[in-house]
Amino acid sequence: MSASNGKGPSPITDGPECQAQVDPLAALRTPDDPPWDVYLTGPVFLDIIFTGLDSAPVRGTESWARGMGSSPGGVANMATALARLGLKTSLATAFGDDHYGEYCRDALEQGEGIDLSTSRRVPGWHSSVTVSMAYEGERTMVSHGHEPPPEAAFAQAGAPGSPPRARAAIAALTPGKRAPWIAEAAARGTRIFADVGWDDTGTWDLAGLADLEHCEAFLPNAEEAMRYTGAATPRAAAHALTEHVPLAVVTLGAEGAYAVDRRTGETAEVPAIAVEALDPTGAGDVFVAGFVTGTLADWPLADRLAFAGLTAALSVQEFGGSLSAPGWSEIAAWWRKVQSVEGQDPAALRRYAFLEHLIPQGEAARPWPLRRAVPTIGFGSA
Repeated sequence: MSASNGKGPSPITDGPECQAQVDPLAALRTPDDPPWDVYLTGPVFLDIIFTGLDSAPVRGTESWARGMGSSPGGVANMATALARLGLKTSLATAFGDDHYGEYCRDALEQGEGIDLSTSRRVPGWHSSVTVSMAYEGERTMVSHGHEPPPEAAFAQAGAPGSPPRARAAIAALTPGKRAPWIAEAAARGTRIFADVGWDDTGTWDLAGLADLEHCEAFLPNAEEAMRYTGAATPRAAAHALTEHVPLAVVTLGAEGAYAVDRRTGETAEVPAIAVEALDPTGAGDVFVAGFVTGTLADWPLADRLAFAGLTAALSVQEFGGSLSAPGWSEIAAWWRKVQSVEGQDPAALRRYAFLEHLIPQGEAARPWPLRRAVPTIGFGSA
């Protein structure tokens, strides 16, 4: 099945009372629920994305981009993706008190409705910046940042007091290091979903991911999964990982994703949706956000994989990280579009039929206003 570009404004209202059009957990909510669906922590960057480049910049020349976008990046990619899918999201991070930091904070709190009550504004600290150049479906990035002062590092590590009560938390595991908040959150009943980056030490020792013992799910890519387990194939690696974590999800790139749930013995594999990728920035974060959404909503494993893959596919059709995270209006537009295209594989359509009772219908499908990230940092008031 191919995906049409059904992008539009994300379905979130303007202002601090932002709310996605669809609440995927509506049927499960009770008065005793935690105040947040998902908690996460980490550093925020200001991302500046140049688009419309015909080729990579050439040394000694000047290249003009036909487009540009700016948005919060880093952990903000994941937080934005979660919020746009209708999850109540709380983010612990640190913001510089420069214009970049104010812009990122406003975009997340006012524009996306993300709770920043556990975040901090750090006087005299400059925001980190990443410039990304997207071309030929790839990206080249240049970043700059100052060493965070202790109070910034403290906030980025999720350490300001106990983590808030939440249904789930997403943790980025670091080889050889523990994050104390993970054990605290797990002890309070928060379900921990973990991903991991490249192991620069080259040891690829699962014992070094000490916080994995607190996690419900682990979502590495195929290369990471095989290196950590020594397995010859990504699917074998997924099964091997269930010796250490109840649920293993291995992303397979263009092949889709494969998951194993040790608790039920269930396995699932869903192929990727064929798209014309413009920029892969943040696609992994969007995949995790989609999978967490489906898990908290108690969907079948295969539906969770399909939804995660769909949201990631929609994201790579646009530029930037948080800029490209899809909301329910984008998902609805895609579903309506593929149903209208002749020659679609009926089996492929049935794979996504679970969307029918979720997406907005008729007038409700119109996107709500949203102060999205804009091409410039902001215009002065009149």
